[in-house]
Amino acid sequence: MFSFLPEAVRKGLEEARKTAQRRSSRLCVHDGDKVHRVLRLWDGGFALDAADAPNLRGFVEIYDGSRHLYQCLVMTSRDEDGERVYEFKWHAPVADRPALDFELPGDQPVALLPR
Repeated sequence: MFSFLPEAVRKGLEEARKTAQRRSSRLCVHDGDKVHRVLRLWDGGFALDAADAPNLRGFVEIYDGSRHLYQCLVMTSRDEDGERVYEFKWHAPVADRPALDFELPGDQPVALLPR
């Protein structure tokens, strides 16, 4: 579709798209003390901007703003269309409350009604 546009205009449009995508995304990857913005996230991995993305390997954590979403093991990366794509070897959602050491009854009331 944009093949008829000059190269400078195409590059400008691509940079504008990346900037808008970076601003709209609150997702970020924490690698130790370093924080990197996530452009895309899917079931099998995530993508960062290739210009400032490191070669991540091993344990990373994914946050949505200040909310901790996932703990992940990242195993591979490749460059595609200005993005560095990482794949999960393992990822697990982080629980928002501590684990229970007992079984909750199935007929437990949801709320108590006043008399």
